[in-house]
Amino acid sequence: MTLSTDLLFITDEVEGFRVCRETRTTSSATMTVLLCRAGYIDVEYRGNTLRIGKNDLFIRIPDFTHPLGAYHMSPDFAFSQVTVSASIYEQIMFDHMRVEPNWYAKQEYVKEHPIFHVNEVSIEFFYTYYHLLTLQLQDRTTDYRRQIMMLIARGAMMEMLNYIDKLAVLPETVSSVREGVSSSDYTFQEFIHLLHRHPHQREVQWYAKQLNLTPKYLSEICKNRSGKSASEWIADVTVAEIKHYLRNTTMPIQEVSKAMEFPNASFFCQYTKKHTGLTPNHFRKRRAQ
Repeated sequence: MTLSTDLLFITDEVEGFRVCRETRTTSSATMTVLLCRAGYIDVEYRGNTLRIGKNDLFIRIPDFTHPLGAYHMSPDFAFSQVTVSASIYEQIMFDHMRVEPNWYAKQEYVKEHPIFHVNEVSIEFFYTYYHLLTLQLQDRTTDYRRQIMMLIARGAMMEMLNYIDKLAVLPETVSSVREGVSSSDYTFQEFIHLLHRHPHQREVQWYAKQLNLTPKYLSEICKNRSGKSASEWIADVTVAEIKHYLRNTTMPIQEVSKAMEFPNASFFCQYTKKHTGLTPNHFRKRRAQ
């Protein structure tokens, strides 16, 4: 069965896997979780051929430079897969990064170690969420169908992040984080940490000063490390916070602007339209539909 909306794509069919891989999983902003139920699949990812076997959970988080490559399935391969859109992933990361100082390091860990062999309890959790999403995608009569699907998908992703928290082996100190990594990698990690500790600082110059770098060099490091410049990273975090306020609060636009430390509501509206294509009010109305 293959079901999809603009928010998510779920499938347990080989053809569905192919379609999703070609149309969605190559996007840098989507997140895919695939549970292998039987057999195996070999997938080219980040320069390696990975084998995903029975009871393995494959997690592909947004990856700017490494789309999924060629694949080969065993004749008895069986699986269930959920791919979520950028909007859901952005909200999850917004919530998670506020309480988890090592969120970036954990994402990097998953990029390098995307396969987790899961136990029966974790498999049961996965299928519970998978079944709930299937029911919602099939039921087109629910008035709040879109909102419910987003809540279920967010819950499923948070369960997955909780599972990763238990398995990811991360350095315990800043000095140990630096050991064994290049200076540009370390600088990029420090920039990301600063960015999420000070989300209302929107000037590259401010971050460059904290890191004793020129703005140009900081942007070059970010571009080489992630495919995005420092200003693009700053805009992404700012837009994620804007969307959070507009989706999840009823605060007046002027209050949202003030909370995010924009100079005035007019500039806030211009910024929102530039980066989302919609004014704050139009964004709220569209999300409510």
